Amino acid sequence: MSMRTSKRRKMQAARRTTPPVKTCELTHICSIDDVYDQLQICLHLPPYFGRNLDALYDSLSTDVKGPYRIIWQGHASCAIELGELHYEGLLDIFRAVASERDDVQLELD
Repeated sequence: MSMRTSKRRKMQAARRTTPPVKTCELTHICSIDDVYDQLQICLHLPPYFGRNLDALYDSLSTDVKGPYRIIWQGHASCAIELGELHYEGLLDIFRAVASERDDVQLELD
């Protein structure tokens, strides 16, 4: 194998490496706006993100490039502040996106 071929293979392997995993750790959640704000900052949601559950699903499932991970420690304690509609909606969206995309991870406790 020539030096040229070896160098070319190394360059091709470097291009195939996966990008680092973006991580969004949801903390201090008191309202749905806190969730939207943190996701928008950590995952760089598009500027046209509509700040509602339907728009969140659309953005997380198609607009945000992976790989990424959402961590929500103590999520159950946020249920009262968020209300059942938003709390259950967020969990449904996070779980759906994680099951649909191979490059998305969800960590709940």
